[in-house]
Amino acid sequence: MNADIGVVGMAVMGQNLALNMERKGFVVAVYNRTRKRTEDLVAGRGKGRRFIPCYDLEAFVSSLARPRKVLLMVKAGQATDAVLKELFPLLEPGDVVMDGGNSHFLDTERRLAEAERRGLLYLGVGISGGEHGALHGPAIMPGGHREGYAIVEDILAKTAAQGPQGSCCAFLGPGSAGHYVKMVHNGIEYAIMQALAECYDLMKRGLSMAPREMADVFATWNGGELSGYLLEITERILRHVDPDTGRPLVELIRDTAQQKGTGKWSTQAALDEGTCAPTIAAAVFARTVSALKEERRAAAGVLPGPSPEIREERGGVLEELFGALYLTIVAAYAQGFRQLGDASRERGYDLSLAEVARVWMDGCIIRSRLLVPMRTAFMENPDLPLLFLALPFASRWREHHGALRATVMRAHRVGIPVPAMGSALDFLDAYRTERLPANLIQAHRDFFGAHTYERVDRPGVFHTDWESAP
Repeated sequence: MNADIGVVGMAVMGQNLALNMERKGFVVAVYNRTRKRTEDLVAGRGKGRRFIPCYDLEAFVSSLARPRKVLLMVKAGQATDAVLKELFPLLEPGDVVMDGGNSHFLDTERRLAEAERRGLLYLGVGISGGEHGALHGPAIMPGGHREGYAIVEDILAKTAAQGPQGSCCAFLGPGSAGHYVKMVHNGIEYAIMQALAECYDLMKRGLSMAPREMADVFATWNGGELSGYLLEITERILRHVDPDTGRPLVELIRDTAQQKGTGKWSTQAALDEGTCAPTIAAAVFARTVSALKEERRAAAGVLPGPSPEIREERGGVLEELFGALYLTIVAAYAQGFRQLGDASRERGYDLSLAEVARVWMDGCIIRSRLLVPMRTAFMENPDLPLLFLALPFASRWREHHGALRATVMRAHRVGIPVPAMGSALDFLDAYRTERLPANLIQAHRDFFGAHTYERVDRPGVFHTDWESAP
């Protein structure tokens, strides 16, 4: 019996994807550098399933039907390079290698070039959905060699989540398109999580609400057009009681958010592309500040501020908070899609943003009801520069921008930081401003660096000798 596909890496994500594929009717070869993980899988969760356990890479490759199809689920970076260094020489031209880790897109470009030199087909495959999604159906974002995708399409499409508009899997483009889209997905994820944390902070410190009361609010919000996975789990987290203490578990978790780097990469790439993603960047920096726990503890006794208590009617504050959250979440998506469009033009990905929205509709961390009208907007105008220019988002801006302004001002007045909401408001106010004060900045640059400037009243490029001017 030959395997339809092989999975390298038997940590939880790799195991769950292998189990998912086997459940969909495929024979799966499984291999892990540490033998015990493979043994534990086939003796435990994989017992009786159509797995071919392998304990060295040569046997693993030999077990695969041609053309061989290999999915790597190992740690991004050096670990992936180490596996590929051993794996590539064992394969034959026409075999397909898929990297399902959170690899940096430039690493994917380098590895794809090496695969091409060997006649292999290579895919950088973004996979989102966590452990649950891997087992029951993630969102899958492949990019690379289109002919390689044609060979594995049936397996990936059946493994993926089945969303409201089809399988949450699609070939996204050449090169590193798949991993680039996954990276931006994670950047959007950072921004939405930060916005939800700001709502939590305003409810907790500003309105003195108990976690169960907050959970009720998030449950209500999740029942409408903001419905999505991150709102759903926010409610569930707030309702969870620690069995050891009887207290809400969220209140016992240290307030230092960690990161694996994809949000940072997304921000770095946005800067390199010259695209606007300030809300995603603000979320990354918010995590960086959270890591300064001891410094923050010391600063709390040195830098005084106002009382965080919000002395207003709770219902009105929460109503405006919903509007602020709505616009901030849409701003995160809008900036992410804008970055994808800019990167597609720069890197030749030829991305369909409507298809990206469809793939994200289920299985992934940022799945949301909002993605349905987002896809419609990009289907109607594939070159749409920003989601807020299309319905229903333009009308939602008119409806909610007063609430966003009130929420940001309220938070600042009581000393509660809202970097995601504040950056979203600043971005949208800048975007809708016909004339920004950047003319003064350009004059500064010309004054001290002779960087020149353009004028509004005549064409051409100009420089002024500012020092000698009267």
